[in-house]
Amino acid sequence: MHHWLMKSEPDEFSFAELERKGQEPWTGVRNYQARNFLRAAQVSDLVLFYHSNCAAPGIVGVAKVSKAAFDDPTQFDAKSDYFDPKSTRDNPRWSCLEVSFHQTFRRLISLPDLRECAALKDMLILRPGNRLSVTPVTADEFKAIAALGRG
Repeated sequence: MHHWLMKSEPDEFSFAELERKGQEPWTGVRNYQARNFLRAAQVSDLVLFYHSNCAAPGIVGVAKVSKAAFDDPTQFDAKSDYFDPKSTRDNPRWSCLEVSFHQTFRRLISLPDLRECAALKDMLILRPGNRLSVTPVTADEFKAIAALGRG
């Protein structure tokens, strides 16, 4: 099993919305490295759900990969903000996966909380200049964050 951190802006797609729907495709990733991470994720991998670009950014809960990578349908939809005219059905450039709700944390784990935790000092999201929306998380990092989330 692998662990991941995925960022979403809550006004685009929130963790509460995932909880309400139960599962949802994770579409719209348009960075090749983040796409490759999506492609590496497998069913049952756990995902830290990070709300970004909002008043209170941070990790709010855990999702689970419920369907492995498949062609992101938004790349073919000319009406979508994520349309890619260079992508074709014969040669798609972008992938998505499906996530399902797993667990809400008792509290938001903020970026300062992450920075203060010694076990997370090498976490990819904390490296300067890292803006990827999908990143791998080690098993030890996941355990440390889950402990923070339990309060």
